[in-house]
Amino acid sequence: MSNDYHNTRFINDPRRLVLWRSLWRFYFSHLIERGDTVLDLGCAYGNFINQVQAKKRIAVDRWPDFIDHIESGIQTIVADITDLSEVENGSIDFAFASNVFEHMTQNDIAITLAQLKHKLSSRGQLTILQPNYRYCASEYFDDYTHVSIWSHISLADFLVANGYEVTKVEPRFLPLTIQSRFPVHPYLIALYLMSPFKPLAKQMLLVARPR
Repeated sequence: MSNDYHNTRFINDPRRLVLWRSLWRFYFSHLIERGDTVLDLGCAYGNFINQVQAKKRIAVDRWPDFIDHIESGIQTIVADITDLSEVENGSIDFAFASNVFEHMTQNDIAITLAQLKHKLSSRGQLTILQPNYRYCASEYFDDYTHVSIWSHISLADFLVANGYEVTKVEPRFLPLTIQSRFPVHPYLIALYLMSPFKPLAKQMLLVARPR
């Protein structure tokens, strides 16, 4: 993506920082251990990886300016996520891809998944968070950089077809954007995550590991 994309569709909105601090506090901190090595695929502004507390944190993005937004102590790799050659084999306990795969072709995603298999540890897993086309079809291509279409069913099937076991599927996890009518407040986010009813939830969450 060009720098222009980050000045139009993906502006560095401070509300996004509130969201990711809350997601770490109320959700992801329960999944990641202090001794883990965490890989953020397509990290953009680093809103996820900057919150993570782990032994080692690695951020990868092809947008070179992302380095300016990453906290010290995090390894940064300027590269397309189809090239994970700088990541040590068998080292990653938790890989994360947020709002990335919809910007990629199926072929490029398959290349990424194949490489990631070698990078994950024996207990490593991939967590994917992204728009669910089933619930946001009318808005999906408002982002001109969206390339491929995924629902929770098609993405799960694609992961299986590429040698992964899907261990968790949440078709409705979060709203599509922070530009919703709901205020972005930590305790409202906590209540939303705990609620079985998620109004405006159009992003899905899947967890998978190599078979």
